[in-house]
Amino acid sequence: MQDIIKKADVLIEALPYIRRFKGTSAVIKAGGSMMEDKDIVKAVLEDIIFLGSVGINPVLIHGGGPRISEKMRQAGLKPKFVDGLRVTDAKTMKIVEEMLDEANAEIANHIKELGGNAKPLCGKADKIIKARKLKHKGKDMGLVGRISSINTSPIKKMFESDTIPVISPIGIGTTGCVFNINADQAACEIAAALKAEKLVLLTDTKGILRDESDEETLIPTLTITEAEDLIKRNIIQAGMIPKVKAAVTALNKGVKKTHIIDGRTSHAILLEIFTDRGIGTEIIR
Repeated sequence: MQDIIKKADVLIEALPYIRRFKGTSAVIKAGGSMMEDKDIVKAVLEDIIFLGSVGINPVLIHGGGPRISEKMRQAGLKPKFVDGLRVTDAKTMKIVEEMLDEANAEIANHIKELGGNAKPLCGKADKIIKARKLKHKGKDMGLVGRISSINTSPIKKMFESDTIPVISPIGIGTTGCVFNINADQAACEIAAALKAEKLVLLTDTKGILRDESDEETLIPTLTITEAEDLIKRNIIQAGMIPKVKAAVTALNKGVKKTHIIDGRTSHAILLEIFTDRGIGTEIIR
């Protein structure tokens, strides 16, 4: 009986959040490595389906890094990165498109298998992400793109039919040239363009830690100013920096709250959004 009562308590705790966020949109970004783990994928997609079921409009942006790197090695190409960005020549870009299209379709189909309604949207074919060539510290990154604008029409059309948009981060230039887009940045700009209530970045850490070797030092809440200060003091380092910068950019462009959470935790999205304590780090204005 106590277990049943606890389940009821969970629902009651979630109710005010469900009421508050009904009719809003939430953009979730899941990295490619995370989306290769079947158990994690199932929990993430179930959470996203739940969001849609309670009146929130979820949008999923996914990466495909491990698949892309493996396919490159099979083709005799060596993956090369500069500050976390994949140097992308024409041969690599073909592989990027192929692997992201493959992952895009798989994720949308998996959502359908779990009882949800989803449609794969490609930045290229659906012309969602308009981009131009990125200039990064004077280095030629090839076909790595910088987002110039977001076309939200295909996404909002999905909302009207209660369909979950599953978006791959490929941009298209004014001449039709395709660009490889950083998935964190794509999620940030899409959330900003939608004026989303939330941007949720799923990671393989508990969130932002004061001491990266100690998960007990998790920081539950940060303001923009505090987050920027932690970057300056080298407390936020390495791969967490672009995620935090993306979160800050999203907030500055109108997103209400951003969350950096551990996607390996079962049902992490629901625990972060619909419970009083949450499980990761939220960054607020």
